[in-house]
Amino acid sequence: MISEKERKRQGVFMLMLTALIWGVAFVAQSVGMNYVGPYTFNFVRFLIGGAVLIPCMLIFGKKVAGEKTFTEEEKKTRHRAGVTGGLCCGFFLFLASTLQQFGILDTTVGKAGFITALYIVIVPILGIFLKKKVSGKIWAAVLLALAGMYLLCMKSGFGISKGDLLVFLCAVVFSFHILTVDFFAPKTDGVFMSCIQFFTAGTLSAIFAFIYESPRLGDILRAWEPVLYAGVLSCGVAYTLQILGQKRLKPAVASLILCLESVFSALAGWLILGQTMSAREITGCGMVFAAILLAQYA
Repeated sequence: MISEKERKRQGVFMLMLTALIWGVAFVAQSVGMNYVGPYTFNFVRFLIGGAVLIPCMLIFGKKVAGEKTFTEEEKKTRHRAGVTGGLCCGFFLFLASTLQQFGILDTTVGKAGFITALYIVIVPILGIFLKKKVSGKIWAAVLLALAGMYLLCMKSGFGISKGDLLVFLCAVVFSFHILTVDFFAPKTDGVFMSCIQFFTAGTLSAIFAFIYESPRLGDILRAWEPVLYAGVLSCGVAYTLQILGQKRLKPAVASLILCLESVFSALAGWLILGQTMSAREITGCGMVFAAILLAQYA
């Protein structure tokens, strides 16, 4: 039986790995959009993510069954929670990813990264209404991370455009996604719930893709590398790690760790695309990492 401290360490590792995968996914997302539309890209990657999890679900399911024996009634309850949680998370995931995709078309990537990461502020605020206690150190970490991401992401003045508004709405919806995961994850198998959420988000994206776009197999095949990365790693692996990691941490702390996505995306741009980082951006990265460390002692 592992200690609570060890569980929290596992959660931190899972969410940091999630943020790393999501950060690199910005590169895949940018390249993939050169071949297919937003709805098409999302429906293919989400369906791939769900398909990848089917064998994983069987493997993890057997492992969980070996660790704890559930009664038939408990199994039914966990199954219902997994389906309900997966449907709710899938809806929020579809809505957030769609808003982000279309928002990026009308704003800069720097602004999009900063505005999306505002969920680190929105989650604790929503948590107040859900009667979740947030310590003063968490609020200090939130402000420090927010300042760090401003230095990292913002390159010019902060005007509000249609794209900015869409990406802000994405941050709000993603905050609800984080809190929904926090509510359902302890009640069910995380891999099963993640699988349901991907098929839900993928189905919704497919409906809109065939209504508003013209998905072609040739275009999808030309984008196979970014689509596979987004489907297998960004969806199948990272979103599942998010659910498993959030079982071990408070949502406010989880949102702070996940905001490292902005840092890793900047590093990925430097390493993969050859984009340089200024002293201002490096300072921003350091402030975000400091915020994460501060949150661990809250």
